[in-house]
This record gives sequence, structure tokens and C-alpha cells, in this order.
Amino acid sequence: MDSILDFWFQMTANPLLFMAVTLTLGVILVNGWTDAPNAIATCVVTRCMPPKAAILMAAVFNFLGVFLMTLLNASVAETITKMVDFGSNPDQAIIALSAALFAIVLWATLAWVFGIPTSESHALIAGLTGSAIALHGGLAGVNGAEWVKVLYGIIISVSLGFGLGWLVCKLVTMLFYKANRPKTEPFFRGAQIAGAASMAFMHGAQDGQKFMGVILLCVYMSRGEALPAGGVSIPIWLMIICSVVMAAGTAMGGKKIIKSVGMDMVKLEKYQGFSADIASAISLLFCSVFSLPVSTTHAKTTAIMGVGAVKRVSAINFGVVKEMVLTWVLTFPGCGLVGFVMTKLFLMLFN
Repeated sequence: MDSILDFWFQMTANPLLFMAVTLTLGVILVNGWTDAPNAIATCVVTRCMPPKAAILMAAVFNFLGVFLMTLLNASVAETITKMVDFGSNPDQAIIALSAALFAIVLWATLAWVFGIPTSESHALIAGLTGSAIALHGGLAGVNGAEWVKVLYGIIISVSLGFGLGWLVCKLVTMLFYKANRPKTEPFFRGAQIAGAASMAFMHGAQDGQKFMGVILLCVYMSRGEALPAGGVSIPIWLMIICSVVMAAGTAMGGKKIIKSVGMDMVKLEKYQGFSADIASAISLLFCSVFSLPVSTTHAKTTAIMGVGAVKRVSAINFGVVKEMVLTWVLTFPGCGLVGFVMTKLFLMLFN
């Protein structure tokens, strides 16, 4: 990919590309205030870190996750770029992609207003799919082989999140059964900060790659070019931009989601928060290695549920869980439909 100056000149010379990239950055910003807070929620509500320090830590480790994981394995970004086909007409393709991104921002903002952690990962996939269907008038633009990875990711991330949350918390409970509770507080405070950092790292590794994949799609589609068969090298400046915008979003709206995830669903102690962070980070790492685009929200919230189940099942606030599950269930058809309608509308307005 070109330098940042070349990228800027391309955007300013092509209004459609400028619109698509701006909307992508808008989606990243929304992801920052609705998804990224999940990484630091437990660390904040157990008072291991104040919100401002936790947000700064999340920003740093989000960038490290984007940077290091992309260098080691950029397969999540490649999965997103191959999931749908927007056709060979560059103008129509970039308009359709812009409509999908607009739909994602609209959908995620509505979920944020109600304080429910939505999955931007699934909103992104649903919006892109609905847009491709609208453009092609059918399923011809949907790559089923890549799309099925999403279904695998849902099953694996939910199962691993809950199972590892229960297992890690159970092991910690057994190991520290006879320990003096007040004396373990400093250890688990430090351990939970490390766990939150690992979650922020894996959030960047997963979600940062997805959105960088979309920006790559924008650039290549605006040129009427196909993505190289051997993959694309993602520049460092693009990683920095994605990380900074995501951090800004976290600073803007993170507190509402932190309360919903970290306080309303299960009342957590420090050792429980540590267990949830480690479990969800391992779950995300496993899925990233196997190129599965998954939701950090799924991994974190199911890990918290698994932790709560160690004490007793009634410790879980199933009212909050029901709202989250309903949001996830509605995201694919709902955001997909919004993407479909917005694409039809955008094509009428800009084509």
C-alpha cells in the first residue's frame, strides 16, 4: 500500500473514496466507545485502575495488538476482505461499501443509546453482506466459504469464553482457598491490570484488523483493482490511525458500557475480574490464530458469565444477559437489512 501522503492525495482526488474512508473511521470510533470498553470494564469496576488510566492503557495495548498481531498473522483482515464481492464497477462498489459502513454506524449508535454492548464485528459482517446482496440482487456477492467462519467463530468464542471463564475462576478459587483474602488483594490487583492489558491487546488484534481490511477494500475498489492474491502489507501509519481513532471513541463513551458489562451483569471481585480477562483473552487469541473473525463482546461477556457461574448460577443477572443476546440475535438480520436499504438509497443518490 502507498505512503500516507499518497493515500491522502487519493482520497482528496476521489470524493467517493473520501466518503468511504471517513465512514470507516466513523465505524472505528463507534467501535471504540461500544466494544473497546469491554476490555477494561472489569479492571475499572473492581477499582484496580481509574477510568482515565485504564483508557490510556487500552489505547496503548490496542495499538500493540494491531501492530504485533498484524505482523505475525494478518489472516483476520484477509478474511474480511474476501467475505463479499462488490463487483467490478469501482464507483458502484465504493458507494455500496459506504452504505454498509453508514448502516453499521447507525446500528451501533442505537445500541449504545440503550447501553447494550453490541458487536461491531457482527454489525460489520452483516452490513457488508446486506450491501453486497443489494448490489448483486442476490447472494452472488457473498463468499460462503469465508462467511461460514463467522458461524464457527460465534460457537467457538461463546463456548471458550464461558468454559474458560468457569475453569480459570475455579482453579483460582481452589489455589487460594486457604489464603487470607485481604492479603491477596495486591496480587490480584496487579494480575487484573495485566489481564485487562491482554484483553485490550487482543481487542486490537481482532477488531483493528477487521477495520484495516475494510480500508484496504476501499482503496483497491476505488482503483478498480482486485486485492493481491498473496495478501496485502498493512502500513504502520494505518495501524496508528486505527488505534488512535479507537482510543478516542473509548474516551468519549466508554463509561456506559463499562457499567453494563462490569457491574450490571455480575458483581465482580478482583480475582473474578482477573479470571474473566484471562479467559476471554485466550479465547480471542485462539480465534485469531485460526483466522476466525469474532466478537470481543461475545468473548468477554460469556467469560464473565462463566466466572459468575462458579459461585452460583443466580449470581448472573439474566435480565442483562437476555438484552445482550437479543441484540446479538437481531444484529445479523437487522444491520444486514439496514445495509441493504442504505445501499439501494446510496446508489440512487450518488450513482
